[in-house]
Amino acid sequence: MRPIRLLTGVLTVGVWTMLSRVLGLVREIAILALIGPGPVMDAFVAAFRLPNMFRRFFAEGAFNAAFVPMFSKRLEADEGPLDFGSEALSGLGFVLLVLSALAMIFMPAMVYATAGGFAGDERFELTVAFGRVMFPYVLFISLAALFSGALNAAGRFAAAAAAPVLLNVMFIAAMLGADLVGVAVVRVLVWTVPVAGIAQLALVWIAAERAGLRLRPRRPRWSPEMRHLTRVAIPAALAGGVMQINLLVGQQVASNFDKAVGWLYAADRLYQLPLGVVGIAVGIVLLPELSRRLKAGDDEGGRHAFSRATEISLALTLPAAVALIAIPLPLVSVLYERGATSAADSQAIAAAVAIYGLGLPAFVLQKALQPLFFAREDTKTPFRYALVSMVVNAVLAIGLAPWLGWMAPAIATSAAAWAMVALLAIGGRRLGPVARLDARFRARAGRVVAASLVMGGVLWGTASALKPLLGMGGVRYLALMALIAIGIIVYGIAGQAIGAFRLSEFRDALRRKRR
Repeated sequence: MRPIRLLTGVLTVGVWTMLSRVLGLVREIAILALIGPGPVMDAFVAAFRLPNMFRRFFAEGAFNAAFVPMFSKRLEADEGPLDFGSEALSGLGFVLLVLSALAMIFMPAMVYATAGGFAGDERFELTVAFGRVMFPYVLFISLAALFSGALNAAGRFAAAAAAPVLLNVMFIAAMLGADLVGVAVVRVLVWTVPVAGIAQLALVWIAAERAGLRLRPRRPRWSPEMRHLTRVAIPAALAGGVMQINLLVGQQVASNFDKAVGWLYAADRLYQLPLGVVGIAVGIVLLPELSRRLKAGDDEGGRHAFSRATEISLALTLPAAVALIAIPLPLVSVLYERGATSAADSQAIAAAVAIYGLGLPAFVLQKALQPLFFAREDTKTPFRYALVSMVVNAVLAIGLAPWLGWMAPAIATSAAAWAMVALLAIGGRRLGPVARLDARFRARAGRVVAASLVMGGVLWGTASALKPLLGMGGVRYLALMALIAIGIIVYGIAGQAIGAFRLSEFRDALRRKRR
């Protein structure tokens, strides 16, 4: 894949993901304003995290890590990809139906396992009630992810990337409507979750039909292909969903502190914006591309794609991480501080945002490194690395809690992410030339770091100068926009001047995308 074509794919996914994450940020602003940190928000967050955890396993994580390379190779060689996809659809649907039924029955046990600190107060019963309504979302969104994986393997990225926008649009509309008519916002929000899952599934299913990917449910069969898919998918369940498991461990620790679950959730959503736009986009585009290159025996092309994907990841993520570390309070106070969210809440959320910012490059680099293994249908190696990462997270989150309180989970999550990156990078060396970053990446990486630090210094100084405006009513929104614009301009000028990147590459990719 040529650099411009790879960048075009990343931009296609990135633009839609950016829209989704921006709307997601609006969603969180509305939740914090209309519900606010406290027992009800803690219960909603804990309940919503359950289907999202299993979504990572059965959708973006385990299943797609196994399904996309296998489907891509069959599509490339014209070896019955639609039959394989239909079998996978049927098998996944059956497993998810059983899982959803069991989860709804044993929801109290699931809540106790993931938020034990809620036991004995109102949050526990609320979480159980919310969880039983929301959990079927995992069925619809996981099937939607399978169709999205098939579309991505065929080089059709737009519809799959656009589907998450529906969830956030429906969330925002539901909250505003409930508040307007005086109905309990959280109740309406809870019921909107499964309905949004159905809408997302419908969107990608129709897009797949129009792309000629006619996958049909049939009676599940335990065929050799499904046995192989399962063998690959099971270890990927942990490798692909390790971040969610780490967040759940953090939630278990945070549930023992008042408002901490809501604070960490709000901080998580803020750093998820650059993670989604860059990391997820790179992973989605890179995995099918590497799978096709390996199937064709094109090691040099695979190395080129991996190097460019990692270069794009670094160039777009590092400045975002520096911004989260340099100016967390202006970002949090302007975006979140209103309604039921106080200045004290903003201070707490900002501290967590800065810590997550330290881990942001690691979260994104994982998305570039894991496809090296998944494209070879090797999910066992990342599985072993994920186990180590989970141990690091658990030891730090639980071990530091007596001294650092609710901040311990944020520190543990970032440290575990860097441990995972180190293991993936070291283990990738044995995969041959495909996993070796080329000379162009090595020449540019240090310059990206330098440009990001320059931008961080300017942001910190500018934020200090604009401090009165950042706390002044409606003016604060314009002040924050000016601050972000200054950061982008400084980074662009510094990066171009020292050779960290060429702005013409982004311009050419945008022109190709429009065409």
